[in-house]
Amino acid sequence: MFRRSVSFGALLLALQVVIVLMTTCAAGLLAAKLQSDRIRDSYKDRMLSVAESVARLPTVVEAFDSVDPPATIQPLAELIRKASSVTYVVVTDHNGVRYAHPDPKRIGERVSTDPSSALSGEVFVGTETGTLGTSLRAKVPVRTADGRIIGMASVGILESQLSADLAEDLPELIGWLAAAALVGVLGAALITQHVRRRTFRLEPAEIAQLLETRDAMLHGIREGVVALDDQEKLALVNDEALRLLGLAENPSGRPAAEVLDDGLLDLARGDDDVADRLVLAGERVLVANRMTAKTNERAVGVVLTLRDRTELHDALRELDGQRTVTEALRAQAHEFSNHLHVIGGLLDLDRGPDAVAYIERVGGAGSVTADIIDGANADPALAALLLAKSSTAHERGVELRLDPGSSVDIRAGDDALTVLGNLVDNAVDAVETGGTVRVLVRSSVTGVRVVVDDDGPGVAESQRGRIFDLGVSSKDAQGAHGRGIGLALVSRVVTRRSGRVAITDSELGGASFDVWLPETGNR
Repeated sequence: MFRRSVSFGALLLALQVVIVLMTTCAAGLLAAKLQSDRIRDSYKDRMLSVAESVARLPTVVEAFDSVDPPATIQPLAELIRKASSVTYVVVTDHNGVRYAHPDPKRIGERVSTDPSSALSGEVFVGTETGTLGTSLRAKVPVRTADGRIIGMASVGILESQLSADLAEDLPELIGWLAAAALVGVLGAALITQHVRRRTFRLEPAEIAQLLETRDAMLHGIREGVVALDDQEKLALVNDEALRLLGLAENPSGRPAAEVLDDGLLDLARGDDDVADRLVLAGERVLVANRMTAKTNERAVGVVLTLRDRTELHDALRELDGQRTVTEALRAQAHEFSNHLHVIGGLLDLDRGPDAVAYIERVGGAGSVTADIIDGANADPALAALLLAKSSTAHERGVELRLDPGSSVDIRAGDDALTVLGNLVDNAVDAVETGGTVRVLVRSSVTGVRVVVDDDGPGVAESQRGRIFDLGVSSKDAQGAHGRGIGLALVSRVVTRRSGRVAITDSELGGASFDVWLPETGNR
């Protein structure tokens, strides 16, 4: 109930005030202790100096040989006591009998404290309790000219006087400490107000709930999210972004240039927001969006959202395919009607053999598919891919042929299928209706070679150096998929496999793409 009733701001202010007051009190106690030590050290030096001065006065030393030493020493000791502002100046003989004392009645009596240290030739400085009370005192021996000890000079000041001197300094010290505490409390109030403003006056439980909700949402959505701060460092990468970018661990805090591919990095460094741009991340084609993150109308970073192009465009690709099939069926319907009229006419004329020959002539591409299956019988996946591409090319009026020199002694692998599929698609797009695409595939233990020739317009010399860059294409964008992706993906695969790719003029009149993928043991 207490935690719920006290706000975060009040609790933060109270904690800071307590810390300020505790620190101020500790500092005050330390300062008082240091001041007390300073006063005590100052009095020690003064008493020792006075005691040594008394013990060395020729008048005092000569008075020890007189008939009545106190008559000479007592007035002189009192004069020195008053001049030096000490409590007492006592002079004794070698037996500890007083020759001088602030109370004249005590003269002739033995001192109440032990004089042996000074009478043995040592200097004593310390606190003792005598007839006048507890005092800080200094005792030094009185010596003759030849060094013989004849007595002792003792100078002291009451401890109460030291406490009184310290008490005189305390009001000023307390004033400074109070001023420091007040400044600390005001600073704590300002800091509390600033923190509350920066946290939008939310309570810790609310902030924790918002953070948990944000993490659950960001890491639970099926869209990659990458946030960069204004220093181009990664501030946030959610789980889907890790998967799409092929990262094994969260790179938050690292510079974006060390993590992101060039396409994504260029997109993040742009000045304008971008929607649905195709980029390559490794060998994955992504649709990226760029948005500038702002706080109080001030740009604080960039947010990139990433979607898998394949998953995103499945429906659009299927729609494009259905449109193509619809248009082909519409054209074939007219053609089929003409075929039926021809066949019907031949039958009416009793030209049965001619009708059968006509049907065989217009009956499809069976021989092509047979050639493909025979040429790739060591790799069912390769045969299936070529069969599908052959069917697609036939629908578009393009002949797909398998080079007689093809030989598949070992399965080509997924990388070879990716390369072959993209090169065939690119070649079929390049040729006109009635054109030809020729495929050579050789797969062995040393690697895979893929050669795709066409009789299209070819690739200009000036374009061959950049044809594999993302977005570069000699054709206009069509449908929902854009251009300039397939060859960029081929380049990524070849680079990863440490292979090579060459573009030359084809014998058929168009372009020839020759790719070599060395065997890596990881297909």
